[in-house]
Amino acid sequence: MAPIPGSGLAKGLAVTLRTMTKKTVTEQYPDVLPDLPPRTRGVIGLFEENCTVCMLCARECPDWCIYIDSHKETVPAATPGGRERSRNVLDRFAIDFSLCMYCGICIEVCPFDALFWSPEFEYAETDIRELTHERDKLREWMWTVPAPPALDPGAEEPKEIAAARKTAEKLAATLAEPTEPTRPTGTTGTTEATESTGQTGPTEPTKPAGPTGPTEPTRPTGTTGPTGPTEPTGPTDPQGGQS
Repeated sequence: MAPIPGSGLAKGLAVTLRTMTKKTVTEQYPDVLPDLPPRTRGVIGLFEENCTVCMLCARECPDWCIYIDSHKETVPAATPGGRERSRNVLDRFAIDFSLCMYCGICIEVCPFDALFWSPEFEYAETDIRELTHERDKLREWMWTVPAPPALDPGAEEPKEIAAARKTAEKLAATLAEPTEPTRPTGTTGTTEATESTGQTGPTEPTKPAGPTGPTEPTRPTGTTGPTGPTEPTGPTDPQGGQS
């Protein structure tokens, strides 16, 4: 069956008539900013304090649009006699958004959570060379990153929070313990003898009560020792006296 002449025009006018009766959805940008979804991929924000200059993001970028420069610094030993350590210091972190394909690989591979998606999208430039933004601009975009959604109440506790909580509990238990443990009555330890009434441990040996060295012998009562001659006694008086 051949199409009726003018049927296409009628269908188009019907669509126009239907949309004329509906409420307009045009957003008055830039006077009214759009309400973007929370996971919008606008630009990439840099949290510089977490960056360790591991170069994973630059190596995994399929467009090679991330530029990183750094140098090494020697950190003195924290304790006397300790060993000096070296650490990487970030000098430059730049992203060329004229090459970026917004794949998010750099954010996924970062092991220290230094890169985040920001919903910011107003960064158009008149010169393409100005689309390479340095770390100062990336840090400004970091503060526009929305907060992560709340965890499910029935979800497991994150490993980082669980480890930190266990460490805090152990530290609190250590501080709560007494400094000098009390010794129970009736027993003694191996350090110093206590004045308890029970048995004693292997403490300082005591001196025996017997003779210990070649001291002067004592004279027993009623006998004379070989110390010297005794004074002779004279004849006794028959009446019981001594002459």
